[in-house]
Amino acid sequence: MKILHSVGLYYPKKGGAQEAIRQISERLVSYGHDVTIVTTKLPQRDFQLDRGIKIKEFDIKGTSLKGYSGEIEQYQDFLINSDFEIIMNFSSDVWCTDLMFPIFDKIRAKKVFTPCGFFQLNLPGYQNYFAKMKSIVQKYDMCIVMSESYRDTQFIQENNGKFIVIPNGADEREFDRNIGIDIRERLEIPKDGFLILLVGNHTGHKGHAEAIKIFKKASIKNCTLLIVAGEVYGHVLGPLCKVNCNLQMWLNSHLKRYKKSNKTILVRKLTREETVAAYMAADIFLFPSRIECSPIVLFECLASRTPFLTTDVGNSKEIISWTHAGELLPTRFQKNGFCKAVIPGSVEKLEQMFSDPEKRKKYAENGYRAYKERFTWVKVARIHEELYKELLK
Repeated sequence: MKILHSVGLYYPKKGGAQEAIRQISERLVSYGHDVTIVTTKLPQRDFQLDRGIKIKEFDIKGTSLKGYSGEIEQYQDFLINSDFEIIMNFSSDVWCTDLMFPIFDKIRAKKVFTPCGFFQLNLPGYQNYFAKMKSIVQKYDMCIVMSESYRDTQFIQENNGKFIVIPNGADEREFDRNIGIDIRERLEIPKDGFLILLVGNHTGHKGHAEAIKIFKKASIKNCTLLIVAGEVYGHVLGPLCKVNCNLQMWLNSHLKRYKKSNKTILVRKLTREETVAAYMAADIFLFPSRIECSPIVLFECLASRTPFLTTDVGNSKEIISWTHAGELLPTRFQKNGFCKAVIPGSVEKLEQMFSDPEKRKKYAENGYRAYKERFTWVKVARIHEELYKELLK
């Protein structure tokens, strides 16, 4: 099959969307298919081929609210004149999805939409966008959702769109081997210390500030909170998040009251192999995120046998029901679709998990068993392949 996947940002940019589309595309190439990624042109990308995946860049900027500028006509001509059999748009409110809508009927390929949660659905200013989306989801040959009940699934159902549930996964090539890195030794974390991990870029929405508050208030000792954060996203919130994380790390290392309980905060940018090693070494994954669709980090917890505590964000509750590998933190929901961890109740949850090694062991084994059965990227990619073939029949 000749397949086009569209995504707003792509490798070398890193994040959940980039990881998912890369994992699926790479495996489809390994199955013998011709896969192209269409994405935003980046100055740091000096290649047009990545692990067998072709990359087609366009210099287009903007949002659906402010409008798009750049190589719009070139992109639309590229779609109209292409001979792709399948086009899959990944996420809403990005130019490579939105600019397809005016020329939808001129594109010959079968069209698939992965909306990734419609996180803009309740945000101010998006009423017109989603009013138009009601008819657009009906035009797609299929929509891929990652949850049976999240807001994008409900929206598609209510507006008579066709959909299939395909969950996220974790990379078996990374997690089912000895990574060969002692991350505790490398980061000077005590071998007998308790390690709490959070993996998420500096966006202001991944719950870094909440995780630090929960960690500081919890009655636990001889512990390290490791926040693995590489990229900084967002004009304001991302840089503020990074500044606050580094400030809290500095304060933690200089204030006597934290030294007494031997509680350490580390904020580090790690390589991917170091990040996988951190998963393997962690005792708990703490994830008080404010907005998600289907968090890949939770699937990576399954693969690394790491029990998790997460806000009721995206389909986290559903992942827990599928895997029995973690628990929900008390969560307060906001009108704009975001949420926040309730700090006192979350502190209590962390303390309980910290003091119950048998529960942690049970969650770890439950999660790993579920991962092997359902949630490897190779299995996820095979489901995409089967769907694409079915649409072409």
